[in-house]
Amino acid sequence: MAAKQLVFSEDARRKLKNGMNAVANAVSATLGPKGRNVAIDRKFGSPTITHDGVSVAKEIELEDPFENMGAQLLKEAAQKTNDIAGDGTTTSTVLAHAIVNEGLKALEAGYNPMLLKRGIELATETIVAELKKNSVKIDTKDEIASVATNSAADEEVGQLIADVMDKVGKDGVITVEESKTMQFETEFVEGMQFDRGYLSPYFITNAESMEAQISDAYVLIYDKKISAAQDIVPLLEKLVQLGKRELVIIAED
Repeated sequence: MAAKQLVFSEDARRKLKNGMNAVANAVSATLGPKGRNVAIDRKFGSPTITHDGVSVAKEIELEDPFENMGAQLLKEAAQKTNDIAGDGTTTSTVLAHAIVNEGLKALEAGYNPMLLKRGIELATETIVAELKKNSVKIDTKDEIASVATNSAADEEVGQLIADVMDKVGKDGVITVEESKTMQFETEFVEGMQFDRGYLSPYFITNAESMEAQISDAYVLIYDKKISAAQDIVPLLEKLVQLGKRELVIIAED
């Protein structure tokens, strides 16, 4: 097992801060509607040009292990924001960086770190409540197009997203796939989509596509787990009496 390097107190904080500074300086350039692009070098192929904060952050690796640890901490904040909200990664990086910098100043002035942590948590609750109160709900197609255009930095993409969202509604599912052509294409499929599939391969009806295709079926939605077939035998018997053979069951696994 390799020996661990240990760094304490001011030296440790300084190295962590240097790593965070490196990430924040690169990512903050992309912030806002007038954010600038960042060129990312690739070992193979052409450089990547992007203004997406989390994409920039992912590419940053530092030689010093402790500075790299600081960089990873800030990258984690961006990644969590991306996982939860899908956007706002640059803003979360800039905010996290500012909180850390001010927190380090407070520590140097002699503040208790645990009380400082508690103060940050209390302030966060107040700020989140205020943001929710002052937030502006997006309703119209033009508003959606404006937000999407800003996020994608492309008016055509923004308008396309607005058109699709106007069609499927706020509860609709939008799946993005890489096109085999140079054109944007949209396909609308009526119905519902769940992030799950069939429980057993024995349910497959189309061996070529490995799909379970069932038409004109009854649908049973159950919010608990069906542990034994006997639990639904009365229902199955009723369906047989009605001459129905197709049944789709949506339940806990």
